[in-house]
Amino acid sequence: MYEYIKGIVTYVGPEYVVLENGGVGYQIYTPNPFLFSKYENQEIQIFTYQHVREDILSLYGFLSHEEKLLFVKLLNVSGIGPKGALAILASGEPQQVISAIEQEDDRFLTKFPGVGKKTARQMILDLKGKLQDVVPDYFPNLFHEPKEEMHHNEALEEAILALKALGYSEREIKKITPKLKGDQQSTDEMIKKALQLLLK
Repeated sequence: MYEYIKGIVTYVGPEYVVLENGGVGYQIYTPNPFLFSKYENQEIQIFTYQHVREDILSLYGFLSHEEKLLFVKLLNVSGIGPKGALAILASGEPQQVISAIEQEDDRFLTKFPGVGKKTARQMILDLKGKLQDVVPDYFPNLFHEPKEEMHHNEALEEAILALKALGYSEREIKKITPKLKGDQQSTDEMIKKALQLLLK
């Protein structure tokens, strides 16, 4: 219902913050409420998720859109509710959580409060390969070959810059980049091949 709310932070507590907007104080549960202390009495934007159950109506809030998306993904895992998802986000950065899921590192995942071996395996089963839309521009290397492989490939880097200049999006370029890697071609040849792939 609410994508985000802009307002003044009027209260910071151990579980939630209060954001005042239009004379209404919204109680918003967050992973680390005390991160909002530096914004007290200031206007900020909080990305929100409204959780509705028969006996409860709650607002959950996040400083970034990516953190909110990961929270929603975690709610889709069997055995993880809003409080469990908040605890995971409070204990680990989104990049750490996603990296552990992609690498099937259940030992790392079981370090989070309330996450046992079974829940960790369920997280991997339900979410592996499905998180790229959460952080495509923030952690691109989680879903591709190690960066070192293309570090010295100047032709590829120049071709990517040229494609961006032509107006192609980061997501479109990432889709065809694996098909260009390993080709010992000039920048011009790579651009031609990339355009052929993009126009298919």
